[in-house]
Amino acid sequence: MEKKYIGPEAIIAKKKKYIMPCLAHFYKQPREFVKGSMQYLYDSEGKKYLDCFAGVSVINCGHCNPEINKKVTEQVNTLQHVCNIYLTENFVNLAEKLAEVTPGKLQKSFFCSTGTEANEGAALLAQIYTGQSEFIALRNGLHGRTKLTMSLTGIGMWRTDPNPVGGIHFAPNPYCYRCPLGKKYPECDLACANMIEDIIKTSTSGHPAAYFAESIQGNAGIVVPPKGYFKRVKEILEQYGTLFVADEVQTGFARSGKMFAIENFDVVPDIMSVAKALGNGAPISAFISTAEIADTYTKPGASTLGGNPVSSTAGLAVLNYIEEHHLKENAFARGEQLRNGLRELQKKHPVIGDVRGLGLMDGAEFIHADGSPAPEILDDVLEELKDRGFIIGKNGVGRNVMAFQPPLVITEENINEVLNALDLVLTEKKL
Repeated sequence: MEKKYIGPEAIIAKKKKYIMPCLAHFYKQPREFVKGSMQYLYDSEGKKYLDCFAGVSVINCGHCNPEINKKVTEQVNTLQHVCNIYLTENFVNLAEKLAEVTPGKLQKSFFCSTGTEANEGAALLAQIYTGQSEFIALRNGLHGRTKLTMSLTGIGMWRTDPNPVGGIHFAPNPYCYRCPLGKKYPECDLACANMIEDIIKTSTSGHPAAYFAESIQGNAGIVVPPKGYFKRVKEILEQYGTLFVADEVQTGFARSGKMFAIENFDVVPDIMSVAKALGNGAPISAFISTAEIADTYTKPGASTLGGNPVSSTAGLAVLNYIEEHHLKENAFARGEQLRNGLRELQKKHPVIGDVRGLGLMDGAEFIHADGSPAPEILDDVLEELKDRGFIIGKNGVGRNVMAFQPPLVITEENINEVLNALDLVLTEKKL
């Protein structure tokens, strides 16, 4: 018997009645998604879509991946939960595997359930190790929705807390297309990085606990730092005993063409936070550090659901799938193809002001003729692409960046399809 779905209008009605109004949704005419299969989604009317957003960088290995789900299902039917104060095998095996694939001497993990929790834990660990309490974060960064992580967030629309935590200082982000300092790279000599030393000297006690940065800023609009940025930052931080926390919640697990995006910048962080793609849909996150730093966290600490047997099984299956199916290599190749294609479209369509990204984390910034952000044009284009069977994200402080963060199993043919569709839409709209 075919299942009946309530449909988009009924879902929106229930949302208005039962869900807090802070949760919005994409599209003027949204669809009800009911099924996923690798790089594809299906709605309640049976229509098929190429997913180019992966649930915001979550489904790196594809929707309902049969190899991963087989292992998860076996675990669900064997042992779901006992809390990590009891001994189970999966979470220590996952921690061991993470120690192998993370850069440098990152070795010891604490498991939780969300990226917000991972960042909150990373901040706590930095404070414990350094004995300091202040933080430096980047403008336009996004690190979570709890009191502290919202305060570490540098995007106004996400800072809804009327009384943010103090002791947090914001540095200019390395947004070369719209440089906050009005400079041009490389003539700027990485002025945005150098300003971090000025901030430490003039705005802090002189020894902040940690500097927080997404390796690629996602919600800021896929902002990719210039190559030497993080190296310069790390040199400055080391002078003042300040730890570097790399937020890899969106960028981790092969998305950038390397296992972690920070590896593209030849720098090793002191603490790393991960989430999203580690579970391929199962809720799991972690903050990871060196033994020297991690071993200062000695007071009792546990997470009821953190590292539970099911999520840990998913994490192990994800890491194995990435290796066995060469997803890093595919992300690199398909990302090159996508950006090259977008740059060709940029030559034809002046509405595309900038194209940037690494691997399969890519953005196309939509602008008006005067260079100002064009979010209303982007929304119109995204709606049309959705109607043609393509789900693409949006981000950026001005909500004007078309965001491509697809499952890493996406094919060469798929990339050509979405580029052709985008070209047709922009041509028809004379953009």
